[in-house]
Amino acid sequence: MSTKISVAMCTYNGALYLREQLDSIAAQTYLPDELVVCDDQSTDETCEIVEAFSKTAPFSVHLHLNEKNLGSTKNFERAIGFTRGDVIALADQDDVWLPQKLAKLVSCLHDAPNVGLVFTDAEVVDEHLKPLGYRLWESVGLDEAQRRLMRTGRALDVLLPGWSVTGATLAFRAEFKDLVLDIPTNLDLIHDGWIALLIASVAKVAFIEEPLIKYRQHARQQIGAKHSAAGQTEPAGLKGIKSAISRTNSYDQMIAIGTQARNRLTERGDVYQSAESVAKLDDRLMHLRTRAALPAKKLGRLGSVMSELMSRRYHLYANGFRSALKDLLA
Repeated sequence: MSTKISVAMCTYNGALYLREQLDSIAAQTYLPDELVVCDDQSTDETCEIVEAFSKTAPFSVHLHLNEKNLGSTKNFERAIGFTRGDVIALADQDDVWLPQKLAKLVSCLHDAPNVGLVFTDAEVVDEHLKPLGYRLWESVGLDEAQRRLMRTGRALDVLLPGWSVTGATLAFRAEFKDLVLDIPTNLDLIHDGWIALLIASVAKVAFIEEPLIKYRQHARQQIGAKHSAAGQTEPAGLKGIKSAISRTNSYDQMIAIGTQARNRLTERGDVYQSAESVAKLDDRLMHLRTRAALPAKKLGRLGSVMSELMSRRYHLYANGFRSALKDLLA
């Protein structure tokens, strides 16, 4: 393989764990061609650690200092913009990569030219790298049903909410930089969700079920991966229906994400073949807007719910009859 790979890392006051992460990148069996680090106005020894590492690293290290604090999403946008490789892998400052991570990501892209983005699972560990007994996908709810949808070409349906793919586990082809940049900050998702959603709209998405990073949990991180109900199986039968009815859905956030993604795809449609995905997004947005606008009175909802059932949009974009019953009875 002759693929040139760039690692885009963002740092901010990450001195405590940064050296372990840098060493794990240097220990890859498939070394990157460059490491691009954008520092977001750190006040600790973060920049000194990167500069010291750059003197012995087996690849080029480029450190860029932001003139002002940008926040993680815009900092990753800047780091991605500086990369020059064929493939871009994102890196957080506080994890540890297993030695074969980059090799397996690049191999996946090499073997499947129609795949634009690939991501992996991760082992969730504490601040001392001790396993916490669960994996990242379990935390975000990326269960077998969702993985089955992705295998059958429905990655866009899975990735619209924006929380299934974690940036520290992904790599994507550099040809999609112009599609994903710039990254919006007015949506209820961060850089990784936006990147995965946009690329899934114009290319195949692949995943590796093996955990290839140690995803460190500690008090100072931005998001993390809690062991919560997100990874639990939905109860079956009447209990499942009662559980669904008791939950409230916020459609406004998903409508905003879908609309902005649609706009970007339309703007760049002369470069990226996105007509089919735009049509799918339009159909999904119609379903979301219908559900968001259901009348308060239950009897008044019947016509809209039956129409969505007949169109099979409840089955395509929700949980079928269970979601329809929820909308009728909640």
